[in-house]
This record gives sequence, structure tokens and C-alpha cells, in this order.
Amino acid sequence: MTTGNIHQMRRRVVAAGIAGNVMEWYDFAVYGYFARTIGLLFFPGQDPTSRLIEAYAVFAVGFLMRPLGAVVFGYIGDRVGRGPALLWSVIAMAVPTLVMGLLPTFNQIGIAAPILMVLCRMAQGLAVGGEYTGSAVFLAETAAPDRRGQAAAWAPFGAIAGILLGSITATVVLNVLPLEFVQDWGWRIPFLLGVVVGGVGFILRRRLSIDPPPARSGFPLVEAVHRHGRAVVQGVALSLINAIPFYISFVYILPWLRKFADLSARNAGIINSANMMIIVVVIPAAAWLSDRVGRKPVLVSAATGLVLLAWPLFAVMEIGEIWAVFVGQFGIALLIGIYAAVSPIALSELFPRGVRCSAVSITHNLSAGLAGGTAPMVAEWLISRTGYSLAPAVYVTLAAALSLVAALSLRSGYSAIAAETVSIEPAIARA
Repeated sequence: MTTGNIHQMRRRVVAAGIAGNVMEWYDFAVYGYFARTIGLLFFPGQDPTSRLIEAYAVFAVGFLMRPLGAVVFGYIGDRVGRGPALLWSVIAMAVPTLVMGLLPTFNQIGIAAPILMVLCRMAQGLAVGGEYTGSAVFLAETAAPDRRGQAAAWAPFGAIAGILLGSITATVVLNVLPLEFVQDWGWRIPFLLGVVVGGVGFILRRRLSIDPPPARSGFPLVEAVHRHGRAVVQGVALSLINAIPFYISFVYILPWLRKFADLSARNAGIINSANMMIIVVVIPAAAWLSDRVGRKPVLVSAATGLVLLAWPLFAVMEIGEIWAVFVGQFGIALLIGIYAAVSPIALSELFPRGVRCSAVSITHNLSAGLAGGTAPMVAEWLISRTGYSLAPAVYVTLAAALSLVAALSLRSGYSAIAAETVSIEPAIARA
């Protein structure tokens, strides 16, 4: 095989690996943008706040399903193969997204409308539980030994790209269409367009070969907990920065800025999107660095930075001036981007191949599904209980401290994946 063919095949592998992540987070952003409209159409009531809470509760259901999805798709990845797990997960995300875009509203079919919306979010959450980590494992295993960090980092890159794509699509719809059209049918457009992303993912992933399953018997997750319990605890703690600090700093931060920094929703959204773009740039650079100096130094540096700077950076944002909000969130985005770039490969290198999909999926999704999904709610609760506007920064600092302890406990230079690189030549069934 020529060098050109190898590079082309690697590009196909990367595209197949990140396609589902783009769709996963695209839907995340779109649902958040249209939560008020969805609340109005599917959860009618007299109180707008109650409608919004119900809409976000449905959003949270997807997070709570993620650990279960990690069990299901981790099992498929270890016992059936990486290729089938990735293919089935993108289908399981695309179908509910299409259904959500076509769902009749409460006024049309009554109580069945919110029930179907909940079921769609549950199906998506199930798929998401295996998507992000499954693709990271696949990309790491099919990469050259000196480029595993860069390969696995395409998973978080795809996730952030999906958020930006969803934000851009929703912004265009909200600014081009009249409000009454958006509430009538315009909100459906981004969901239906998401099916295009899912279709591309399906086309790319159906080319993935059915690789020999690394585990031929037993239940890989049980084996991971039994034989690699310390690594599982490390993995859960390592993933906390990708959960609590991320969701507070880029999701909860929008209402927090409006309430405590007196910043308009428009300016907060622009700054938030700009700093998400910075993460997209930071991820490849940090992953490249981890391939040169190791995972541990990069993770420890980023986690230490968050422990020391989270509170001061939130305090800067509270000033309320546009420059202050940008600078404060920029510092947080830089540190989270560096950490997020390296955590997928760090998790993958903790576990042997026979249990890797199951172990990486459950460790990441326990943090993301339980700690990340509840982070905005906990942040709001802390403020209400303490009356302290910077309480979310304290919560971010504590989460970062736990991740720092886990990063410090990693063995320098250790990699369970070191002798297990899978050739990319059989990774594509039909070149």
C-alpha cells in the first residue's frame, strides 16, 4: 500500500470516528437553543418557568441514560467489535433526532407528545453513552504509536465542532425566520438537518470492517471492575473536569452572566461561541504535545491551572464588561481544551483491549452523565443556599482538584495500549 493510500485511509478512519460526535453535540446545542419553544409546544402550562424546567428535565434524561448506554455499547464494542458499536450508535442517534423533528405537539396529540419526546431523549442518551468513548478508543487503536494522542483527540474535536455547528444552525434559524414561524415549524429545521449529519456518519461507518472482538466470553465491564478497579476509579476522577467545569463554564455560564454580570444574552452567546472556537484550536495542539512529553504532564498542568485560576477567572467575568467576560472565559476555555484533548487517550491507555470499550465508556459516562448532567442544577442550588454568586467557581475548583489527584496518580509513560496497535488496513472494509 502506497503512502498516499495510507494517508487517505487514515482520513477515512478519522472521519468515521468523529462523525457521531459531531451529531451528538449538534443535537445538544440545538435542543438547548430551542428549549423554550419545545417547552411551549410540548409542556403547555400557565407558568413559563415551569415549562422551561420541564423541557430541561427532558434534556437531563438523556444524561441519566448515558451510563446505561456505556454498559450496552461498551459490551458491543468489546464482544462484537468496534465497527458495529460505532455503526449502531450513530443509527441510534439519527433515528430519534429525525423523530423529534417530526413529532406532533401537545395540541395535536395530547399527552403522547411529551411522552414521545422523553422516549426520543432516552434513546439518544443511550446512544451517546457509547459514542464519544467508542470513537476515541477506535481512533487510538488504529493510530500510529507516536500519534495516538492526536488520533484520540479527534473525538473531543468532533464534539466541540458539533456544538458550534448546532449553535450556528440555530442562530441562523432564529435570525432569518420570524418568531411566529420559528415557534410554528422553524424549530424543526435544525433537527431535520441533523439527520444529514447522521446519514454521513452512517455512510462512513458502514465501511468499517467487523473486526475480531477482543473479548470472546464473559462480561467485560465486570472483568474491568474486578481486575482493574483502581483504574476505573482513576478514570471516573479523571473525567470530572470534562463534566463539571465544562458544563458550568459553557452551559450554565449563559444564565449566570445575565444574572450576575448583567450581560445581554446576545453578547454572552457571542463570547461563548468564540471561546468554544478557541477550544477547537487548542485540542490538536495539546494532543500533539502529549505525544511528545506524555499524558501526565499535560493533564497535571491543565488541572493545576483550573484549581488555581477557576475562582479568579469567574471573579473577572463577574465584572460584567465584555472584555472581562471574554478574558475570564478564555482562560477557562484554554485549560479545559488542553485537558479535554488528552483525557480520551489517557483513559484508553489505562485498560487492556479486552475490556477497553466497556471500561472507558463507563468511567467517562458516570462523570458526564451524573456529575456533568447535574452540574448546572447544583451550581444554581449552591448560589441559592449560600447567596454567594461565585459558588459555581468553588464547585469547579473542587472537581478540578479531584481530577488533579487522579492525574498525579497516573504512572508516567505507562500505556496498556502500547503493544496493541491495530493496523488501519483492515479498518476499512471497502477502500
